[in-house]
Amino acid sequence: MTVETHMDEATFLASALCMMSMTEDMPEQEQRSLKTRLVESTTEDTTWIQTMLVNRIEQGRGETLFELGWEEDGTCMHLSQEEYDQAVQTLSRISEQLNADCALIDESNTVETGKVAYMMIRQCAAPVEDLLEIRIAVVGNVDAGKSTMLGVLTTGDLDDGRGKARLNLFRHQHEIESGRTSSVGGEILGFDSKSKPVQHANASVRKMSWDEVCMKSAKVLSFIDLAGHEKYLKTTVFGLTGSAPEFAMLMVGANAGMIGMAKEHLGLALSLGIPVFVVITKIDRCPDHVLKNTIKELTTLLKSKSCRKMPFFVSNTHDVIMTAKNFVSERLCPVFQVSNVTGQGLNLIHQFLNILPSMTHYEQDHPFHFEIIETYSVPFVGTVVCGIMKSGCVRAGDKVVLGPDHAGHFTTTTVKSIQRKRVTVPIAKAGQAVTLALKNIRRHAIRKGMVIVHLDNQPKAHYRFEAEVSILNHSTTIQVGYQAMIHCGAICQTATMTAIENRVLRSRNRDRVTFEFMKTPEYLTLGQLLIFREGHTKGVGKITRLLD
Repeated sequence: MTVETHMDEATFLASALCMMSMTEDMPEQEQRSLKTRLVESTTEDTTWIQTMLVNRIEQGRGETLFELGWEEDGTCMHLSQEEYDQAVQTLSRISEQLNADCALIDESNTVETGKVAYMMIRQCAAPVEDLLEIRIAVVGNVDAGKSTMLGVLTTGDLDDGRGKARLNLFRHQHEIESGRTSSVGGEILGFDSKSKPVQHANASVRKMSWDEVCMKSAKVLSFIDLAGHEKYLKTTVFGLTGSAPEFAMLMVGANAGMIGMAKEHLGLALSLGIPVFVVITKIDRCPDHVLKNTIKELTTLLKSKSCRKMPFFVSNTHDVIMTAKNFVSERLCPVFQVSNVTGQGLNLIHQFLNILPSMTHYEQDHPFHFEIIETYSVPFVGTVVCGIMKSGCVRAGDKVVLGPDHAGHFTTTTVKSIQRKRVTVPIAKAGQAVTLALKNIRRHAIRKGMVIVHLDNQPKAHYRFEAEVSILNHSTTIQVGYQAMIHCGAICQTATMTAIENRVLRSRNRDRVTFEFMKTPEYLTLGQLLIFREGHTKGVGKITRLLD
């Protein structure tokens, strides 16, 4: 089967999903069609459209992609140019009343459909504590161009072919000298309410600070730059599990193909249920026959039984819209081809990230739960912890409980202040990545994997827990006494299998297993996903029972 055949199948799948999305979750058709409401709008029509847009914007956490030219049941409006102009004017007026902007993403005009357009309706820049954020993990083999790609995307300045774009992302001197990431780095890309990237007018002179980006943005994408070298696999797995990314961007060098840790990182993302899109880099320095081999190898891997993905090679704005709208489909996998030196394909990546929807749901009304993934000691501030808000909300001045320590105990403390994207905020909400300054707590008393919960939660630490696991790959059998490194959220600790329901585990087996942490007890919750590895990844699972 050829690459063109795969692309045809992916196009058919994306088109079907796109058409389905138009008819889902829409109110029942009334006497007046949507076309009539937009073109011949009355006061009642304006109220009706306002209600519809408010619901869609709330579902999209501040934005919605509106398909102008299609009715709610998926039938075509067949808009003329005059009708189209009137409909756009109506949408823009109503969007302004909702404190939002209406930006044109793509439009077409054919005999079969008439005028059709996709409009991004996004609320104007909100306070930083309410800013829409999507976290994207950047994975791939070493030298695939991960840090360079982020440098180009976030600054808008092209690379010189010798690594100039990646220098601002490195955190250590040895990373600058070797050109290889060894830690979990971070960078942000903002889009304003008019779908324009927030960047400095002259990126080569000065890069915008995080607080400047956030103040001007209505949507922010937080990139988690992970290490590609095999010896930093532990750091990469921790970044994937602890940072709770919504999407994963797999970088593949066109001249190298799917080598090294690329397959391992792809397997990790799929095991954690993270939607993946692929970016093939360095196409400017790759011969055509090598690029074709890389695409063929990637297509074969994505179509294999272990991945079961349908690669969709994005080549224009219409492809971008179809893939971004239906990216949450378990089968669709967008593939981009870019050059960070010439800029080829970067506009499609920007468009894709701009309309990429946030699909993760966090429980705002549940008790406060915060996972610690990094600690700092800041002069004149004290101990500061960075992490992810798993549920609930917390305000500056709230009394909270921190733990567990090495003995499994929890300590009461106070949140002195909160920052999000390096901007001080009064409140942090579920799903956000924030830093908290804690009162009367020393940094050496905190470790990664600890949690901060509500004072009334009465948390308890556990040494032992039961999980339903699936073995991905292991050359021999696994028996009671087997030890592996457990990655569960921000937790990273060695554990022993103390009981196996069917006594022996082999590759592709699924069973119920009891684990026991070897060093310290941890705070766990039912339903948490976990990965255990011994060198490379050996299996995945879900916690089903907490034991004493």
